[in-house]
Amino acid sequence: DERITAIMPLPEFTPETFVVMATRNGVIKKTALEAFSNPRSNGIIALHLDEGDRLVGAKMAEEASEIFLGTRNGKATRFSARQVREMGRPARGVRGIKLTGDDHVVALEVLEENSTILTITEHGYGKRTRPSEYRLQHRGGKGVINTLITPKNGRAVGILQVVADDEIMVIADKGTVIRIRVTDVPLRGRHTIGVKLIDLQEEERTAGLAKLAERDKKHLT
Repeated sequence: DERITAIMPLPEFTPETFVVMATRNGVIKKTALEAFSNPRSNGIIALHLDEGDRLVGAKMAEEASEIFLGTRNGKATRFSARQVREMGRPARGVRGIKLTGDDHVVALEVLEENSTILTITEHGYGKRTRPSEYRLQHRGGKGVINTLITPKNGRAVGILQVVADDEIMVIADKGTVIRIRVTDVPLRGRHTIGVKLIDLQEEERTAGLAKLAERDKKHLT
């Protein structure tokens, strides 16, 4: 039942750069990028997972970076990467966010300048929120509200960091797909549900969203 969670293009193994990983159960881990410089054909251990947990994201970061975790029940936390000590590849990691009830982490982002946080919920509602609205917190807390969760909009199914020239694809579980310019998604505060981005059929739900790769390719070249 194993599947790929994240792919990161690496121009080089830069010193003082880290791979930050987050799990569904709120665990965060930071490992030096150089620890992955000698992979084997059958792969190498990246982290130890507790039974029933799984990796939800992996990003490159530096000591000065800020980490954002978002959850299914509309919570989020933002904290300094310095609050996560460097660990070896087999290590488990430490608590990134404290979860309650049936909540789980759906997204990890390493914040960039001039970005916004785009959140979409299972009934097709979405919004963008400025990172400055999420106060800097200590690692391991309960976080703050990212989006209101109501019967109208449903729980969060996807969270992405985006910039003005990005485009995204919103995907529903019965095959509907739409392409949206990020600038067409309104900026809203944390205590809102956003606006409807995709019309869904009866019993259809939003399955996720993905950023189109054109901007990333230009950045790499």
